[in-house]
Amino acid sequence: MMKRIVLGSLLAPALAIAVPTAALADMASDVSAVNRGWAHITYEVKGSSTQTKALDQLAKEAATVVARYPGQAEPLLWQGIIVSEQANRANFFHKLGLATKARDILQKAYSIDPKAAQGGAAMSLGVLYYKVPGSPLAWGDGDKAGRLLKQALALDPDGLDANYFYGDYLLDQGDKAGARTHLQKALRAPRDPNRPVWDAGRRREVRALLAKAS
Repeated sequence: MMKRIVLGSLLAPALAIAVPTAALADMASDVSAVNRGWAHITYEVKGSSTQTKALDQLAKEAATVVARYPGQAEPLLWQGIIVSEQANRANFFHKLGLATKARDILQKAYSIDPKAAQGGAAMSLGVLYYKVPGSPLAWGDGDKAGRLLKQALALDPDGLDANYFYGDYLLDQGDKAGARTHLQKALRAPRDPNRPVWDAGRRREVRALLAKAS
């Protein structure tokens, strides 16, 4: 993801559309498939070009899931995560455009349900706000990032991702001691048997970041 390139007007608050119980089960399955696809590409697929092509295909699949379940936060959340991953891997000329697209998608998910996926939308937005450069180059905002990441952490105080990203943010802000505290807490998070590829991959990233914070 690009590092440091002011937020314009936020999207108007959206309302979640009621979905029948059977459809909710289908939505959970479809979202889980996108989730697993992202983890596979991020942690198992080798080669930058191969990863980029796989992400492009997964982005199309994520958009299809969003269209299938309009007004739902979690499909939008995962579409935003995929697009932000595309921004992370894009060349200089496309990074900001993709990061802005991801921000707008995630903001829509957040507007529908700030607590969806245990604060996943707040967390993902927060990550974008401290990874993207601030004014005058772009719209990054460290203070806004901190508020969003703290909100996500309040919703999932013992979570692997919530502590990892808050630790990364603190390290970015120069707070090595605070970063170590949250990174160590991330490693103590319960393992997720339903997402083994993500769980193992993220813990490797936590350990690598912890080494930098030591």
